[in-house]
Amino acid sequence: MAVYTCTLNLAIDLFIETDQLNPFVVNRTNQDDIQANGKGVNVSMILKMLGIESTAMGIKAGFTGQYIEDFLKERSIKTDFLEVPGMTRINVFTQVKKEKAEYKLVNKGPELTKNQVMQFLKKIENLKMGDYLCVSGSLPQGVSPAVLVEISRICQKNKVFLIIDSSYYEILDCLPYQPFLLKPNEEELRIWFQTERNTKEAYIFYGKELLKQGAQNVLISLGSEGALFLNKEQVLFGNSPKGIVVNTACAGDSLLGAFLAGWLKQKTIQESLKEGLAAGSSTAFRKGLTDFSDVEELMTQINVIQEEGEKV
Repeated sequence: MAVYTCTLNLAIDLFIETDQLNPFVVNRTNQDDIQANGKGVNVSMILKMLGIESTAMGIKAGFTGQYIEDFLKERSIKTDFLEVPGMTRINVFTQVKKEKAEYKLVNKGPELTKNQVMQFLKKIENLKMGDYLCVSGSLPQGVSPAVLVEISRICQKNKVFLIIDSSYYEILDCLPYQPFLLKPNEEELRIWFQTERNTKEAYIFYGKELLKQGAQNVLISLGSEGALFLNKEQVLFGNSPKGIVVNTACAGDSLLGAFLAGWLKQKTIQESLKEGLAAGSSTAFRKGLTDFSDVEELMTQINVIQEEGEKV
């Protein structure tokens, strides 16, 4: 069994903190930080910190793509990227202290040809029965969301455990291929089911709809409210611990990575959900990914309950 993450639209994230952000003038920053990113890259980083080896797959372009590959190799994370012309994107996240606000600027990424998409799908075809593949994030230019359906078909055919964390409406078309795990957030659920309902009860209802349509497991991140886990046997809810939110960009990836690590280590779902929530919150409370230094303490603030009300 091998574990793969897939980031079709890699990114370098530039984090900036400034006192104020005014138009038409030079705004001086207090501090900045550059990190290799992309949702699947983040999952690979979290898995590595928790002792799970993975191979990071995806599309890289230009010197920015090479920076990400070098970054991963320095941390002994294997890579299997398809190189294409162009430039891997740089995203900018700006914290403005005066406004107590965060501005997120996310770029499109390189443009792929149909032939390059087919080359990448051949890599997916080579995965073995029992492998895990975590496909995360947005798609670069020239790649239709239908590629996610094709990846789902390949994984079902080859008995690969597929995890999907992406916002496209076409995710619903992947469900007949019975992906192992979906990880939507509350906003994605509302878009997929064209609803304004935003209660925990509503999220449970729509999570169960995803199960009915074919998903084997569903992990719903609810931001500061916590997370839900659903399968045909149970519905679990865990709260988020308290803290000052600094960066929301990678919190969901940390939740997913730590949850998946727990699953692969054969921990209980309750334990995996608790550690995932603590890891996600730890990331949200700092500028970059968690280093797990505060995760154990954060876990003491988290209760995982069955939705019937009994603590488990």
